[in-house]
Amino acid sequence: MAEITIKDIARECGVGVSTVSRALNNHPDINPATREKIMAVIAETGFVPNNSARNLKRVDAKSVAVLIKGITNPFFTDMIQTIEEEVEKRGYSLVLHHVESREDEVDVALELVKEKRLQGIIFLGGEFQHSEQKLSMLKVPFVFSTAGAEPENLKENSYSSISVDDVAEAHKIIDYLLDNGHKRIAIITAQSEDLSVGRLRLNGYKKALEDRGIEVEEDLVCALRSGEEYEQFSMENGYVVTKELLARKTEFTAIFAISDALAIGACRALREAGLRIPEDVSVAGYDGITLGDYFYPRLTTIKQPTRTMARETVSLLFGIISGKKKHQHLLFPGELVIRESTKSRNR
Repeated sequence: MAEITIKDIARECGVGVSTVSRALNNHPDINPATREKIMAVIAETGFVPNNSARNLKRVDAKSVAVLIKGITNPFFTDMIQTIEEEVEKRGYSLVLHHVESREDEVDVALELVKEKRLQGIIFLGGEFQHSEQKLSMLKVPFVFSTAGAEPENLKENSYSSISVDDVAEAHKIIDYLLDNGHKRIAIITAQSEDLSVGRLRLNGYKKALEDRGIEVEEDLVCALRSGEEYEQFSMENGYVVTKELLARKTEFTAIFAISDALAIGACRALREAGLRIPEDVSVAGYDGITLGDYFYPRLTTIKQPTRTMARETVSLLFGIISGKKKHQHLLFPGELVIRESTKSRNR
């Protein structure tokens, strides 16, 4: 699908480009009926004014954008810092853009490309499945980083991605808990319709249990709150969901949260309920954020190689920009880091 331009709007309305421009800028020297007609066509077509075209001399064309879905998640802090360093080394500037949890990050990118003179895009977080038709509309190089991936479904030529194998890494940490005598393990995870790392980590949890012949109990699967009130991977969401789990009076000896931030929120709820960590309940997270090493008790987690992934993301993006690299899907190993928040129940 070709990009809609201001000339297309003018042609559709039977007016000149200057008239469309006056309508967009709310200029008084335009017939109200004409303005209304123009704005109606703009709404129907989804046209986004290319503001950068009006400011070519003032805007540096050497810039790349980072679209972040889940900006409150501390996991992204190191990623963003490293990406910024690597981008600036190459003489480019960085545009940071927050994507709301309800927004489609590719739709946001399509609009941002019209607004900014971008050379490339990095998606941090978000969904790992998008239609090829929509991806083909992005006319600048892009890389999905930390958005998750299903290794068996990766298509080499349609896009690039950087991630860990979230299913395998979640399986790894559940195996650790099972090996240490935990049979009733609750999970704090995303909504059932989620297409991000939440689903992949939930799949790893389920597979680990099934491989040991343990039935998955729906009472132990705790879906995060969604909507405007709660950020997906926030400490607050982990706290609220754990309080709901405790209110159900369901027995469990361990909690696996699909992010460290959620795990830290869960620990707060457990302590308020008078439970000791790890003596009464073991808690494990995922990501390996710095806070987890200073939290009390220090958090057992799957540590992602964030700085390595960030550097490889930038390297891959600029390789595609320069034409020296083709689309790739790079999977990095996570590391099981055992700390104080988990304890064996084996005698």
